[in-house]
Amino acid sequence: MTTESPATGAVRPRPRRRGVYLLPNLFTTAVLFSGFYAIVAATDGNFDRAGMAIFIAMVCDGLDGRIARWTNTQSDFGAQFDSLSDMVAFGLAPAVVAYQWGVARIAEYGYLWGRLGWLATFFYTACVAIRLARFNTKVDTADKRFFEGLPSPSGAAVLAGFVWMLESLQREGLRDLLLAFAVALIAGSLMVSRFRYLSGKDLDPRMRIPVAFTVLVPLGFVLVGSSPPVMLFALFAVYASSGPLWWAWRRLRRGRRTRPEKGG
Repeated sequence: MTTESPATGAVRPRPRRRGVYLLPNLFTTAVLFSGFYAIVAATDGNFDRAGMAIFIAMVCDGLDGRIARWTNTQSDFGAQFDSLSDMVAFGLAPAVVAYQWGVARIAEYGYLWGRLGWLATFFYTACVAIRLARFNTKVDTADKRFFEGLPSPSGAAVLAGFVWMLESLQREGLRDLLLAFAVALIAGSLMVSRFRYLSGKDLDPRMRIPVAFTVLVPLGFVLVGSSPPVMLFALFAVYASSGPLWWAWRRLRRGRRTRPEKGG
């Protein structure tokens, strides 16, 4: 909408209301709150609620940037606020959830086991900080079609989803505890890796889709609803595996193209 300046008669755009600028930041605040709640819930031993809070943070994180672009309200403040909220919700909260769930139990098997869990969860947190810092420094030059390294929300989904799944299945033996800390190490390593992951930012919502896709989407919701902890972890574990698998597949194809042909 435009207005006419009484002094010059020039047409200038009407200033956008403050509430529109607040809208994406409200979703970013929801990300921060969800991460804070996950930490509090994990401290109280409510690991199911902690896992759900981290996945809610993921949904809100996916909306704040899109809303800012749709309403043309991007700002440097919003970018910094988003990064700090991501650090809490996807860096600190999943590590605390895994620590609270596993370290107290694994310490029963010996002092060194407890220190292993402490180091694994801190390693994950440090990797998220590095991942976010690298993303912020390359945001203007990076290929928008891909992420360099596993995105921090997906890494949080893998770690928190695995703990949530084990808690729902009531698994707490030494093997499962070690697996949880191995997942923390793997998720952290993938986030600071150079593996490329599809971002989905280049998808056009107006593009034509196959009719079968309209059936697969509701089916996916049904599958996730049947067992949210198991299915959400499986979904993001597949996405986390796609980076190394895609890298290996490209190396294999490149090797076949450059391999010299044998003479007859």
